[in-house]
Amino acid sequence: MARHKHSSRHRSAWMQEHLDDPHVKRAKAEGWRSRAVYKLKEIDEKDRLIRPGMQVLELGAAPGGWSQYIAHRLNGRGRIIALDILPMDHVPDVEFMQGDFTEQAVERRLKGVLSGNPCDLVVSDMNPNMSGVKAVDQPGSIYLAELALQLALEVLHFRGIFLVKVLQGEGFDTLMADMKRRFDSVRSRKPQASRSRSREIYLLAKGIRQA
Repeated sequence: MARHKHSSRHRSAWMQEHLDDPHVKRAKAEGWRSRAVYKLKEIDEKDRLIRPGMQVLELGAAPGGWSQYIAHRLNGRGRIIALDILPMDHVPDVEFMQGDFTEQAVERRLKGVLSGNPCDLVVSDMNPNMSGVKAVDQPGSIYLAELALQLALEVLHFRGIFLVKVLQGEGFDTLMADMKRRFDSVRSRKPQASRSRSREIYLLAKGIRQA
């Protein structure tokens, strides 16, 4: 019973912090679906990720904040394919696919939608099903990033860009080293909109190295 009460108090404290978050309030006021949009916006403004005419693949798209921002930046010139296991309400100018891209049938369907046209940008803001247990969540984050990397390498243009969120910890250095072997440039980004206590960081890779 004590554990249950503690868990309830923890959820209540998290919800209050969430509601008080200035980025949450700003996102609501500006019509974005999530506070995460400001993370992508900051990285985009710093590194010039998104340009009209691009074909963009977004992994872990729900609830759609990043999709909204990418559509806004493309301004009707380009293509966005957004994918998530969870359903997502329609975002104008965004093609949404529901499914798990690690499943062969979903991957085949995705590649059919791409029709052999390489992507200019692949972004992933995916999280594992968070348990609150660091020893479970952190390796799960690295594993998802590795899967996203594998797909990105298959669908990206050789001059393409890959942006992926990971939780720092065991396996992070190995993932970073692997990305440095495969891309011409790899940098880490910690947007101001990321909560200071969060271990999340974004890895930004550009230009697939040619064999």
